[in-house]
Amino acid sequence: MAEGYDFIIIGGGSAGSVLAARLSENPDVSVLVLEAGGRDWHPFYHVPAGFAKMTKGIGSWGWHTVPQKHMKDRVFRYTQAKVIGGGSAINAQIYTRGNARDYDEWRQMGCDGWGYEDVLPYFKKAEDNDTFENRYHGRGGPLGVSKPRAPLPICDAYFEAAAELGIPFNDDLTGATQDGVGYYQLTQRNARRSSAAMAYLAPNRGRSNLTVKTGLQVRRIAVENGRATGLELTDGTRITAAKEVILSCGSIGSPRLLQLSGIGPADHLSGLGIKVVHDQPEVGANLQDHLDLYCISEVSGPYTYDRYAKLHWSAVAGLQYLFTKGGPVASSLFETGGFWYANKEARSPDLQFHLGLGTGIESGVAAMPDGGVTLNSCYLRPRARGTVRLQSADPAKAPLIDPNYLSDPNDREMSIRGLKLTQDILAQGPLKKFIKAERLPGPGVKTDDEYFNFICEHSKTSHHPVGTCRMGPDPNAVLDTRLRMNGIEGLRVADASIMPTIISSNTNAAAIMIGEKAADMIREDNGIAS
Repeated sequence: MAEGYDFIIIGGGSAGSVLAARLSENPDVSVLVLEAGGRDWHPFYHVPAGFAKMTKGIGSWGWHTVPQKHMKDRVFRYTQAKVIGGGSAINAQIYTRGNARDYDEWRQMGCDGWGYEDVLPYFKKAEDNDTFENRYHGRGGPLGVSKPRAPLPICDAYFEAAAELGIPFNDDLTGATQDGVGYYQLTQRNARRSSAAMAYLAPNRGRSNLTVKTGLQVRRIAVENGRATGLELTDGTRITAAKEVILSCGSIGSPRLLQLSGIGPADHLSGLGIKVVHDQPEVGANLQDHLDLYCISEVSGPYTYDRYAKLHWSAVAGLQYLFTKGGPVASSLFETGGFWYANKEARSPDLQFHLGLGTGIESGVAAMPDGGVTLNSCYLRPRARGTVRLQSADPAKAPLIDPNYLSDPNDREMSIRGLKLTQDILAQGPLKKFIKAERLPGPGVKTDDEYFNFICEHSKTSHHPVGTCRMGPDPNAVLDTRLRMNGIEGLRVADASIMPTIISSNTNAAAIMIGEKAADMIREDNGIAS
């Protein structure tokens, strides 16, 4: 006989962990969480500076994009989490929510219940903020949200440099206004990463009605007579769901599994020999992501954390963290940034900055032998739309990920403007005592064509894919606005893939919010007391 639960959550990531904790609050409801990755056993998952190892392989599926035809066929490494806690276990811990107008635009598109005032209570419900408790922030929630523990003097110089260009300091980038530069708040508690798994799952592992299984990959979702009834694992094991199957595998994993299950574009699935269960052309469409560009300058002294890459300095940093909970190990390395304008007519900031306290922090990004500082920028509201498709019916094969970067000329123009602004900030007087010289792009890059060539070689994903199972009021949407699969009963999606348009910031806090809001919807729709 097949193993059975009331709810099966596929994916123990940012939203999935939230759903598991919230749904299992009712002891009469049985909940199973299935995570393809392993446990977050390694110390790198818990110390803030462990982020520097994450885009280089640990806890990742190891996927890449298809060649980007608008970027000279560049292939990008595309880090997607494969570990309990998902993206929240491997990201830079930056807690940003996007702009209020992002959510209000969702509501204007017909996504009732998803305006800013609708979602703000769920952001606050999740938070245990160590700095703010007000209209915008909560205290006492599961998720640790903290101010940085290990800032460096170059951060204050960055704020002063931005001010030289008219960009103000903002002491709360998730508060009343997004405009300006400042310290990011971080998903940390007591100088440790507060992943969704640590915040939501770990405290509730003792619940008899909550089962968490790792290292198990789903082959397909089982659908009978138009209703999702459970799933089949790659080893042939079948598990049934009495109430709902909830897909929380992220913006790449969720459309991938739907298509493997025969739910997606019929022509594409038939061409791979997959039996079509439900023809839904928009599954895997509408992929949006932020393309990340960077300016790197060499520093004139030990002003960043690059020297701690050496073994003996790493040992010193480890001891400092052990005894003081401070120093380089307590830093996520990208704790400073802000929001500003590429287009002065934009309705809200359309650029985001991340100041990296070192170089070569992420995979594929150049490192300065004598140390340096990195200032990233990304255009926040790209017009490009890409896809997630299958290359094979074999679940062991990687999907075909095509963000379609810079396919729209506006994205290219705004991205170049953002890169030029990072150069201008790093060239200002307050940073001159810290910076020896700009190394990338460098003084040899002058024309927009030269900037484009540079971007094709030196850029990366911001790790913010969304939109591939979009919700909406229209019949073409993958999901309705309560995140139920259109055309199949008992199946819901709850992760960043549900976003109709990308938000204007990092996406992890929003994924956690989606988990919180989805949990309430699921309880309401199933008549379950909270």
